[in-house]
Amino acid sequence: MEHTIDEIRNKLSDKSLKVTPQRIAILDAIYKIGGHPTADNIIEYIRKSNPNIASGTVYKVLDTFIEKKIIKRVTTDRDVMRYDGIMDKHHHLYCSECDIIEDFVDEELDLLLNNYFKNKQIKGFNIREFVVQIKGTFDKC
Repeated sequence: MEHTIDEIRNKLSDKSLKVTPQRIAILDAIYKIGGHPTADNIIEYIRKSNPNIASGTVYKVLDTFIEKKIIKRVTTDRDVMRYDGIMDKHHHLYCSECDIIEDFVDEELDLLLNNYFKNKQIKGFNIREFVVQIKGTFDKC
């Protein structure tokens, strides 16, 4: 999903964040890299055009983006923290062979989960969202 720099600026402003070159570069990197990059992937990508950006700055900005619900954290079986720039409802297909995560959108699954848990009514627990991580292997691995 392509995002222009103006769209990134607007997204930051909409979340009441100061629009800085570092924040623009980091969010742009997440969108351009795709595939749920790690912080190291993001740092490596940004340093091609901004060699002096500090790793600590990138981590701090990523935490701010998560707090402001601009991105989400995704953890793999290998305990690697990855970042997801797609905030629309979706699930993940996770390949345990190659550690790849692909997005999976399925409205039928969403409806099934909603109905199941509406009927189940877990006492003392309020469900905010469903994010299913389906583990397996891709044929291409």
